[in-house]
Amino acid sequence: MLDFVQQLVSGVALGCVYGLIALGFVLVYKATEVVNFAQGDLMMLGGFFAFTFIGMMGLNYWIGFAGAVAAMALFGMLAERVVVRPILGYPQFSIIMATIGLGYFLRSVAGMVWGTDDFKIDTPFSQGVLRIGSLVLAHDKLSVIAATVILCALLWLFFNKTTLGTAMRASSENMLAAYYMGIPVKRVVSIVWAISAAVATCAGVLLAPITFIHSNVGLVLGLKAFPAAVLGGFGSIPGAVVGGVLIGVIESMAGFYLAEGWKDVAPYIVLLAVLLLKPEGLFGLHVRKKV
Repeated sequence: MLDFVQQLVSGVALGCVYGLIALGFVLVYKATEVVNFAQGDLMMLGGFFAFTFIGMMGLNYWIGFAGAVAAMALFGMLAERVVVRPILGYPQFSIIMATIGLGYFLRSVAGMVWGTDDFKIDTPFSQGVLRIGSLVLAHDKLSVIAATVILCALLWLFFNKTTLGTAMRASSENMLAAYYMGIPVKRVVSIVWAISAAVATCAGVLLAPITFIHSNVGLVLGLKAFPAAVLGGFGSIPGAVVGGVLIGVIESMAGFYLAEGWKDVAPYIVLLAVLLLKPEGLFGLHVRKKV
């Protein structure tokens, strides 16, 4: 039973990281109907920024964390302006290829600037543990879960209780109607990309105590976060987080209880099963097609 609880907590913590990356997929898709396949690499770049501020420059953890989030928010706006906006209106395949190319570019730049070694960020939660009887839970994993809950609550408040959040929701529902109502749609889309990159950075910094940061970590985790977004229902913000947690828990349990090799396969088997039974995902809206 203790092993089960510890694997459950580990799976939820890793799944929260998947969920935050998936949340970036969903935010961009809801605003622009563009799938940003560079989302995982934005997480990787944010992790490297945090490592630079905290590990190399010696800044306080929280100051370095905030600096990395701010830097990546600006980078997200720049990426939208330079890479995506010039080709909006072109076939979706063109935009998808542009984001894939952006991901390759970011991985190459990260390799040239920071090298190909693995890096780890020391955090205030790296060493501590919580003991409940014989159960031992690491503070770093609990901090990831707590931070994800807080971040999701802040995003919910932002999107539902602020004027800018309302403008973003209106743009995601109908961009043309929002434009006619006087909403600066282009500026809203840039801010959505900034928020998406900032959320990805939070995922990268929270991931640091659990695993190492390297130039290809974004590709690996992005390939798991995308199914999480699909599993939750592409376009659903709560679904992205729930899908990420499910993927993380299934992966953790399969790695502990099943034979070697099932760890990476089991989440996709569950994903296929869910999509066969509920193609719109767990939280997606069902659309009945007329024949």
